[in-house]
Amino acid sequence: MTIFRTFLDKADERLGDGLEHVLCAHHRRRLRGLGWGDVLGRGGAADPFGGRAAVRDGNRVEVLIDGEESLPAIAEAIRRAKSHVHIANWHASADFRLTREPGAPTLRELLAETAGRGVGVRVLMWAGPPVPAFQPTRGLAKEQQRKLTEGTGVRCVLDSRERTMHCHHEKVVVVDDEVAFVGGVDFTALQGDRHDSPDHPPRDIGWHDLATRLEGPVVADVAGHFRHRWTEVAGEDLPEPKRSRPAGETRVQLLRTVPDGTYGFAPKGEFTILDGYLRALRSARRLIYLENQFLWSPEIAEVLLDKLRNPPDDRFRIVLLLPRKPSNGADTTRGQLGRLVDADDGAGRLLAATVSAHEGETAAPVYVHAKVGIVDDEWLTIGSANLNEHSLFNDTEVNIATDDRELVRTTRLRLWAEHLGRPMSEVDADPADVVDGLWRPLAQEQREREDRGERRTHRLVLLPGVSRRAGRLQGPLRGLLVDG
Repeated sequence: MTIFRTFLDKADERLGDGLEHVLCAHHRRRLRGLGWGDVLGRGGAADPFGGRAAVRDGNRVEVLIDGEESLPAIAEAIRRAKSHVHIANWHASADFRLTREPGAPTLRELLAETAGRGVGVRVLMWAGPPVPAFQPTRGLAKEQQRKLTEGTGVRCVLDSRERTMHCHHEKVVVVDDEVAFVGGVDFTALQGDRHDSPDHPPRDIGWHDLATRLEGPVVADVAGHFRHRWTEVAGEDLPEPKRSRPAGETRVQLLRTVPDGTYGFAPKGEFTILDGYLRALRSARRLIYLENQFLWSPEIAEVLLDKLRNPPDDRFRIVLLLPRKPSNGADTTRGQLGRLVDADDGAGRLLAATVSAHEGETAAPVYVHAKVGIVDDEWLTIGSANLNEHSLFNDTEVNIATDDRELVRTTRLRLWAEHLGRPMSEVDADPADVVDGLWRPLAQEQREREDRGERRTHRLVLLPGVSRRAGRLQGPLRGLLVDG
């Protein structure tokens, strides 16, 4: 039986590798044909903040961690709107409340009150899948559209221009073309409770996510993206956004995935999120830290594999924070994590972990919905894009990236303090020392307790169920089936 299982594992690995080569070749051909072939080249290692996306100086960027910070900030900006509020989201529920405060208005009430003051309120949502295979269905999207618009003065348009088996996944809010929010937070309770705090008290399912609040010249890029989509889908031509005066000292890029053949404003698409990630990851010397809902992009995995096999420094580390199970219940990484484990080969440069909520005898999962990339405390991206073919090639997505070193470092320390349950001062050391001295011992201890059937005592734990070749064939096969 053992010999048979070994044979099946080997066959799965070989077939998976072969299919992945086919998938990557397909991606190269597709991008070359669209004029984006250089994205998958080897260039840009010395310039992680280069590429095709415009760089805007003079911005103020605030990183909002978890719903407790992000949702009230968005609500307050909407309340202060004078001219217009523009929202683009995967899905929005009319009865969703942006804060937990007693008497807090629903999204419908908040937007209706804003529109009632003469503010133009426009909401752009994905129309849902053509067949009701998963949420939000087209029927649900239409129902929420009706609830948001009937008797409110709010305009809500459903966008069905998705590629087959893909969606409009971005999460963007623009207020008066003066402030914008870009991140991963949806205005809905579908699949989990978006209201959560860094303490993550046990609930049915916790939710770890991030957003950014932007002021300055980059806001016009966010507003322009919404304008382009709205004009094509709603047929209403909005004014060209004016570029704001400098509001800070942070350089920012707006990165996007816009699939080819979807919109007239980008007939050959845009793939600057993929470009940004690949450039930054290739440039890494000491640390790659990724929080993401999915990690199965072969293009991303190949860079990580190369870094593990040929580490640029003895103290180089890769830390991955992933959900225990993604929303579809399938293998989190489609075998890519097993490949990374093989490449690390016991060197201790790779750590893959997840988090949960604990309070006394009560425990509950925390869903990692964040989409964060940090490289060497010199580059940071936050947005809606997962590290899979959907987000990097086929869904509409919006991220921001910055090389503001103080902001990048502070964001990493805040996240590490949250996950390790320690004050920021205790995680403010050489990243390799913190990974080896805090992350790994804590996560390993909790994994051992879990394996013994004992109650866990800390939120951090090694990602369970990671075999060296789990689902190797499954990933590229699905990728080929869904990626036209």
